[in-house]
Amino acid sequence: GPLKDMNFSIPEGGGGTRLVYQFISEPPAVSFRATGEKDGIIDVVPRTGILYINGSLDWESKTVHRLQVESLDEEGNVVNGPYNITIYVEDINDNPPEFDQIKYTGVVRQNSRPGKPFMRVHAIDHDDPTTPHAQLTYSILHHFPNPYDEMLFQINNVTGEISPSRAGSFYLDPQKQDTFTLVVTVKDMAGMTMNAFTSSADVVITVKESLWKAPSTIRIQENSTQVHPVNISQVHSNEADVIYDIFEKEKLPRLPFSIDQNGVIYVTEPLDREEKDTYVFFVVTKDKVGELVDKPLQIQVIVEDINDNPPVCQQALTVIEVQENEGVGSNIGTLFATDMDEEDTLNSRLQFKIESQVPTVPASNLFYIQQDTGVLQLITHSLNKQVASNYSLKVLVTDAVFQTICDVQIHVIDINDQIPIFEKSDYNSVTVAEDLPVGTTILEIQATDGDEPATGSSYIIYQVKEGDPNNTFIIDTDAETNRGFVKINKALDFEATPEYNLVINATNPEPLVSGVQYNSSSLTLFKVFVKNVDEPPVFHKTVYRGEVSEDTPVNTLVMTVEAYDPEGDASHLLVKGGGVVGWWLVILLQQIVGQCFSNQFSLCAQSKATLVLQLRDVNDNPPRLAMDYPPFFCYPLTGGERALIEATDDDKQWYFSTFTFSLMDDMNTINNWEISKVNATHAYLFPKHTNFEERVYHVPVIINDNGKPPLEGKVNLEVNICKCSSEKSCF
Repeated sequence: GPLKDMNFSIPEGGGGTRLVYQFISEPPAVSFRATGEKDGIIDVVPRTGILYINGSLDWESKTVHRLQVESLDEEGNVVNGPYNITIYVEDINDNPPEFDQIKYTGVVRQNSRPGKPFMRVHAIDHDDPTTPHAQLTYSILHHFPNPYDEMLFQINNVTGEISPSRAGSFYLDPQKQDTFTLVVTVKDMAGMTMNAFTSSADVVITVKESLWKAPSTIRIQENSTQVHPVNISQVHSNEADVIYDIFEKEKLPRLPFSIDQNGVIYVTEPLDREEKDTYVFFVVTKDKVGELVDKPLQIQVIVEDINDNPPVCQQALTVIEVQENEGVGSNIGTLFATDMDEEDTLNSRLQFKIESQVPTVPASNLFYIQQDTGVLQLITHSLNKQVASNYSLKVLVTDAVFQTICDVQIHVIDINDQIPIFEKSDYNSVTVAEDLPVGTTILEIQATDGDEPATGSSYIIYQVKEGDPNNTFIIDTDAETNRGFVKINKALDFEATPEYNLVINATNPEPLVSGVQYNSSSLTLFKVFVKNVDEPPVFHKTVYRGEVSEDTPVNTLVMTVEAYDPEGDASHLLVKGGGVVGWWLVILLQQIVGQCFSNQFSLCAQSKATLVLQLRDVNDNPPRLAMDYPPFFCYPLTGGERALIEATDDDKQWYFSTFTFSLMDDMNTINNWEISKVNATHAYLFPKHTNFEERVYHVPVIINDNGKPPLEGKVNLEVNICKCSSEKSCF
């Protein structure tokens, strides 16, 4: 073609001579001349005008060659031109990618987040970056060792960033394997062709122990006087630039703990063990968008006791009675005191000591208190009421730090050398109706005692000694007057016992002195005659029991009940039934004679019996799941998880009850889940793969029982795929 400005695109390489173009001369032009960036390989044949390349172009060395071509006449004068001829060198894929290091090293922490890069590899390719020739893709070729079915590491095929896989986040443990070698490859042509160039490099990864660990139980002494907040512990995330936060496990009016952005945990105020002795909360880490970075750590704080509570007397005044003839060494009573500090520690250990005794006659040390129990004893000799009738003791009660004074009053009472004497040796008789209510007083009796009033030596206890084997009667005592009240303790029955011949005795709670005994003066006689009344009829049984199936038709006969008249007169007897449940009523008329017709039933003597109707279960309830909480799996799944589910139904569970479990026959369920029976009432639900999202899934489960007829229950089981805390619970 004619000489003019032209552009050419020529692939690099080639070698030898390549003809590019032929310029045609126009008279008077007879030849051509080329100048510019010929670089010794580009030129024009003068006489023919052929533009040629003699050698190899190299895009990596020069991407553009710019020449000027002009035509000349016979004398060498310029006829046309110069014209610009531009040769663009086209890149070909003639450079394999190269890693910038022969060997890489990196460190990863145990339990690091899956997909979070901890290192990267980098390669370069000298080909044209605007073409696929220099588009690189990274992959892991080998993984040494590889103890699991899945690789523990993954690489971003574009950036070369290496991170733990889901399996790696779960399984990496420096105690089991602390070093891994990866063979990482890089391909050009975006890895899309078999002719792509490939290079490789070794990556040596060291696994280190996770920094993200819950500290051991934190112990804080109560009522600290330090300036708060006080540093009590620190946690470290495996990742940098995270946000630390505290999450309450207990709902408290306030949580006296905080955490700063270096993971330092503080107690913000003094704690009181007596108010709360333990705290439990979670520490969490989040990234800048609020996503959890590490699994929540559970922090436990125990508040340690200090001795900050004094002993407390259980009573403002402890009163003890002692007979004046009490023997030396006798236990006369116990002083009780408490301490709110922690039990079974030295902080709450109490010791007792008598500080003073008033009066100090006949001696100043009449009493002894056991140091660790508070038991009081006589230490020297018996007491004499004529010398002193009352003693006041000041008892010092101490723990390791505090002390308290407790007051003890000791009353010296007369010896019990007088027996109770009845005012009458025979109270004759009393006649009572057999229907008299329990608790009714039928007689008042009186005995006297010459010992000191208002003490255990003179207080009188009345008891029926003979004539009442069934404890039909009971006797109460008026503490001020010692008067006795004979009362009915159990219902009277003329037909069973029409008459009682009672022998009543009177005694004291304090023992009598040696040589003194109760005698006939402390006994009295009393007869009770029971008067017959028209008693109500009596059922043959107090409780009637029957059994019917729950699907028994209306008007089915359930059972027959019978009654009799204790007086032996069956001519006036009506039996009728009714219950609090409104769906059954049983009526049996034995005999209806005389005045006791149904419209006059309220005039008759009445009695009641109980009918217990046991309903026999039939299989009319389909089985269902018996679970307080829906099952969950920790996200991300790692394989091998399973959840135990339990079935029940509202029918009676016999020992042979059993359920079968299956899943709804739809593709989504079958592809994602499987179920396996464990025993008669339980089954395992398994995820079939690990590619579940973090959300709630509904799994249709079918449960069949073995009743007659068998019934089927269909349940949409909620399964939660969730991030878990360090305790493997759904967070």
